[in-house]
Amino acid sequence: MAESDWDTVTVLRKKGPSAAQAKSKQAILAAQRRGEDVETSKKWAAGQNKQHFITKNTAKLDRETEELHHDRVSLEVGKVIQQGRQSKGLTQKDLATKINEKPQVIADYESGRAIPNNQVMGKIERAIGLKLRGKDIGKPLETG
Repeated sequence: MAESDWDTVTVLRKKGPSAAQAKSKQAILAAQRRGEDVETSKKWAAGQNKQHFITKNTAKLDRETEELHHDRVSLEVGKVIQQGRQSKGLTQKDLATKINEKPQVIADYESGRAIPNNQVMGKIERAIGLKLRGKDIGKPLETG
């Protein structure tokens, strides 16, 4: 009677521990108990996504007394925008639609809360026809 091969199992490759399992403290201790050579090394800033070296500016920052903040649009510019918009008969929403910005942007510029952006300022200047930048603020825009 011939023996059948149905009950035999052939293992082609035994799966080793995954990288996380091999690095675990438990796996390291087990390898040390078996007498295997274990090499460990501590990596600097590993897993912290640090791409730049830390500069030694902490003392300089401590000595800094000036309060740093972004420059805002002056109230003078805000009033010019408001007067130019009203002279053209536009609401804040109409002006915002005309320059493809949100109405809140116009409200921020008029109230002096906005951080000046040259692209937005240029669009507003062209829409209301008044200069908002430089020394001639409020004067008619010269079309060349």
